[in-house]
Amino acid sequence: MTGLRIPDNALLRHKLARLRDRRTDSAGFRRLLAEIGAMLTMEAMADLPEREEAVETPVTATRAQMLAAPEPCLVAVLRAGLGLLEGARGILPEAPVGHLGLVRDEHTLVASEYVVRLPRDLATRGALVLDPMLATGGSAVQALARVKQAGATFIRFACVVAAPEGLRALRDAHPDVPVIAAAVDEKLNERGYIVPGLGDAGDRCFGTE
Repeated sequence: MTGLRIPDNALLRHKLARLRDRRTDSAGFRRLLAEIGAMLTMEAMADLPEREEAVETPVTATRAQMLAAPEPCLVAVLRAGLGLLEGARGILPEAPVGHLGLVRDEHTLVASEYVVRLPRDLATRGALVLDPMLATGGSAVQALARVKQAGATFIRFACVVAAPEGLRALRDAHPDVPVIAAAVDEKLNERGYIVPGLGDAGDRCFGTE
């Protein structure tokens, strides 16, 4: 699918397998989610604009590539996006952080907002939106729309696992936003859960199953 990037990384696949395992406890799940968040952030930021600058090493003067603009904002979709955010902040420590609270109705599968806190400089910095699960796509579509309303034009969306249905919905609504995912899974079940998926990432992350 155009705009979809899945890193070809053995370590990422290993961590994803452990994340999927129902025997992984909450502490282990949080740790793995943060580690995967760092890896996905590295992939998502691989094509940031650069400039060349003079640098003095302990040995000599040289020219080096550095970012041409401030680090993009990090926007976590609550709750489970907080797990990815922990790892992303290790990669982009100077990035402002925003939060979007979206809750999905278990019957209609439609997401509704309960909190929106976005950085003021989102328009100039751009954003990496973080949500472990791209299932029906409703939350992702709504989150990206909010980020665009705030003025961001450089936007990336990172998730751990995506369902084909969610990818299609996101592509239809936001064809300009690249998606970075650890894996594309088989399908959604009748409850709107990704198969094989991770289960409920928020519950597993915070021990609220």
